[in-house]
Parts: sequence; C-alpha cells; structure tokens
Amino acid sequence: MRSRSRRQLLHATGLAAAIGLATACSSEDTSDRYDSENSGYVSGNGVTTEIAPADRTEPVEFSGTTYDGDEFDSIEHLGNVLVVNVWYASCPPCRVEAPDLQAIHEEYTDQGVVFIGINLRDEAGPAQAFEENYGITYPSIPDQQSEILYQLRGHVAPNAVPTTLVLDHDGRVAGRISGAIDPSILRAMLDGVLEEAAE
Repeated sequence: MRSRSRRQLLHATGLAAAIGLATACSSEDTSDRYDSENSGYVSGNGVTTEIAPADRTEPVEFSGTTYDGDEFDSIEHLGNVLVVNVWYASCPPCRVEAPDLQAIHEEYTDQGVVFIGINLRDEAGPAQAFEENYGITYPSIPDQQSEILYQLRGHVAPNAVPTTLVLDHDGRVAGRISGAIDPSILRAMLDGVLEEAAE
C-alpha cells in the first residue's frame, strides 16, 4: 500500500512538473505561441463585431515603419476609413483571406479606404514573399515586439490571428472580424462606415 502511494505521488509530481514546464514554455517562448493548429488563431468564418457610433471608444493610435521603409502613422489617416489586418505568413487563415483582402482593397481605394497590415512574427523576407505570392499591394508594419498590438489592446486578442479591424473616419474601431474574413461581411462593414460620413 505504501509503495503504491509512493508511485502515485511520484506520478503526480512528474505530471505536475510536466504541466509546469509546458506552461513555462507557452508563456515565455512567444515564438511558438501561434504554432499549434488548435490555438494561436481563430479559424473558420470568424467572429464578427460591429459597434454603433455612439458606443465606440477613443480613437486608436499607432505608428511604425513598413517593410518598404516608409513611415506609417494612423493619425495621418484620420478622415479616411482604415482597415487594419493583423497577420503573419505561416498562419493558415491568413493565407486563406489574403486574396479577398487584396480584392477589397482594390475595390475601395477610390472611396478613401486605406489598408495596413500588422505582422506579428516575420522578418522582411518571409513577409514580402507572402505579399508577392498573394499579390498584396498595401503595406504592412512588422511588430515582432508587439508594440502595436499593445496599442490595439482591448480590440485585438494576442492569440486571435488573423484579426481585421475597421476604423471609422475618427480613428475609432467600428468593426472587428476575428479569424479569416468573410468578404461580404467586410464589405458590409465598410459600406456602413462610409455611409456614416455621407449622412
């Protein structure tokens, strides 16, 4: 009985140590936090949130240097509708939605809609290879240190990649899609925000 209890104790201790190690790895090694097929991003059609003008919070502000070396500041785009897409190259839903994002970017550019990507993981090489492969023509900002993600806290969950935000003409979050976009939903969001300015 005593030896059995000891074996159970050793088993429990080993299991606790393994769990502790796994927890430490997941909390400290941020380079691996998006690798699992069951965590790290929201797959499927995405969870959609639309926010009425009266319920929107303060304007979102962020800035950075794109992979092409150009400075981007969200404040400079007040008066435009801004689409912010959080992504990285090895994220499967990001690859799924990329052609749709580019198509919508092309459709809405003449209406003053600006697109910007926020890439959480990639150096210039993988990011630009992704953009070339999918024909992406709007810029992206690298954010490996999650400085921009911190500015977007409350609007983008750290493990919800991809996430797409629609900012209204005042820079406030008017819509959010967690997971790969549904093109018709993103278009409807953009149409709604554009109509607000016309009223």
